[in-house]
Amino acid sequence: MALQISATNPEHPALLLRLPWHLPLEEWPEEHLVPLPRGISRHVVRYARAGDEVIAVKELAERPALREYRLLRDLDRIGIPAVDALGVVTGRADDAGRPLEPVLITRHLGGSLPYRSMFETTLRPATMHRLMDALAVLLVRLHLSGFAWGDCSLSNTLFRRDAGAYAAYLVDAETGELHPRLSEGQRAYDLDLARVNISGELLDLEASGALHPSVDPVGFGTEICVRYERLWEELTRTSVYPAGKHHYMERRIRRLNDLGFDVAEMQIERAPHGDTVTFVPKVVDAGHHQRQLLRLTGLDTEENQARRLLNDLESWMATQDDHAPPGAARGAGARPEVLAHRWVREVFRPTVRAVPPALRGTMDAAEVYHELLEHRWQLSERAGQDIGLEAAVADYVAHVLPKAAAVPRPAGDPHGSGPAPAADPTRG
Repeated sequence: MALQISATNPEHPALLLRLPWHLPLEEWPEEHLVPLPRGISRHVVRYARAGDEVIAVKELAERPALREYRLLRDLDRIGIPAVDALGVVTGRADDAGRPLEPVLITRHLGGSLPYRSMFETTLRPATMHRLMDALAVLLVRLHLSGFAWGDCSLSNTLFRRDAGAYAAYLVDAETGELHPRLSEGQRAYDLDLARVNISGELLDLEASGALHPSVDPVGFGTEICVRYERLWEELTRTSVYPAGKHHYMERRIRRLNDLGFDVAEMQIERAPHGDTVTFVPKVVDAGHHQRQLLRLTGLDTEENQARRLLNDLESWMATQDDHAPPGAARGAGARPEVLAHRWVREVFRPTVRAVPPALRGTMDAAEVYHELLEHRWQLSERAGQDIGLEAAVADYVAHVLPKAAAVPRPAGDPHGSGPAPAADPTRG
């Protein structure tokens, strides 16, 4: 069979053809590989370079490869955090004509780490709680979209820093199924698998001495269930309010938005006697603040980063002479989009550029800005007054980053210095 490459981008096949598809992945020469940390997988996985992109290449049988490729593209279409599917290569054979397994190709998720790399330096329990939060949010998003994962685990997830918290991404959809809606039994099955898998993975870490002594593996496995159920309840419960208390519904919508979820539509029913109103929001996928920041500024960030940047943007806009306060007549001031782009040009980009690229490591521009806002707050609390962003940047560059860069970290760890990025992400 001739080599065949199915790809999402018409530019990719030409780049992918340069890779040694006639060799099993385990035998690929170092010149094609990128030394990034890999998680545990049932299959052989390698990171390689295709042009300017870093890709993940996974060997598996043809049917599951094509199926996972389609599922990952479906998840991308409905806005679920997952790795991007770039292509499938079939018809592979070695120099003697013996068939080789097909491969699934995905884009490497920049700044992300598999959980085992994060445990190379023992994680504090507080950090592990944040990982459980991120994984619970991901699982809820999947279930709201009708996706049954079938193998939720730390091993099948990648984590990226997100304004002091973490964002979780699905990295293995091989066992997944997409439905119009999930039953209670399908959700419960996925959640029970997550509990068992996570407990097992943490017990394995405990046996290797990589787990903090205060962490109970079984307890953390149960914690994902508790966090999931609390979030699911908040997102899907029916509320009954006194008639005329419309602001109660607004409060509920705002609380959902604060969790990062949008309300696509609402079902409102008035009681026969008119004394109560039943309110059922239809919640859609997370990303409320991401979309708002992207619409206003063009910055594409993680959800918590977007929330933090929007707060700073709104505070800054309130100081501008041409800012129209809430309730002002239409046309009374500059449009929010105009002010937002001015903030990017005059505040965000100059602030991030003031941090030397060599000290930023793998932190993206939004994470750098979040760190600076956090540092300004800490200094201001200590001083009892706002010290300003410029002074915070100078102190951060002089005293915080040099210490962080001196601490040895796993390769690619977003908490550490890591390799400097090739280009300034704030340019353009």
